[in-house]
Amino acid sequence: MSRILIVEDDPSILYGLKHNLSYEGYEVLTARDGEEGLAMALEHAPDVVILDVMLPGKNGFEILRELRARSQAGVVMLSAKDAETDKVLGLDLGADDYVAKPFGLPELLARLKAVLRRRSGAQGSRELRFGEVAIHPDSQTVTRGGVPVELTPQEYRLLTFLFAREGKALSRNAILDGAWGVGYDGTTRTVDNFVRSLRVKLEADPEAPRHFLTIRGFGYRFER
Repeated sequence: MSRILIVEDDPSILYGLKHNLSYEGYEVLTARDGEEGLAMALEHAPDVVILDVMLPGKNGFEILRELRARSQAGVVMLSAKDAETDKVLGLDLGADDYVAKPFGLPELLARLKAVLRRRSGAQGSRELRFGEVAIHPDSQTVTRGGVPVELTPQEYRLLTFLFAREGKALSRNAILDGAWGVGYDGTTRTVDNFVRSLRVKLEADPEAPRHFLTIRGFGYRFER
């Protein structure tokens, strides 16, 4: 049974979704503000979070940034903020889908099932590869040429954060927010030091990297 967490402050929407998703056979958890929603997402490891944007406490985008750094849960944004810029922001931050209010229940259920199918397929592979490097999400370990590579927990979080955003130019501040979490009291120099460490451990030639690429004056881009 898939576990779904609904983070929504509108009681009528929250009750309606909980009732219908329970009827469809899902285990349903609910939260009515951002702080509670983030805590429940990290504690209960839902398969998918249905996440409103305009929430008391933390807003949906802030929660999404922290989830992508600390959780493998799928995320479907559900919001009255229907401008293209809001949808792009949500998807760029790592949402699996973005549904604007008012929404039709059949469409939302179809999108939820699609996210669950994609994530099930991704988990089935249990190995992510680039070059000679293999990432093993189940054990949170990394090998290079079949030889285990020792990464710190933060190096692993940074690696998976960049891997999930392959091909995207990411500013140092966006990497800090995504891989360390919003509110982390570090500097962009921290990002440089950790990227350097990943190059040394995972690149064939750290001085001429093929995967962890510098975008001068801006940040980094990961390429397989």
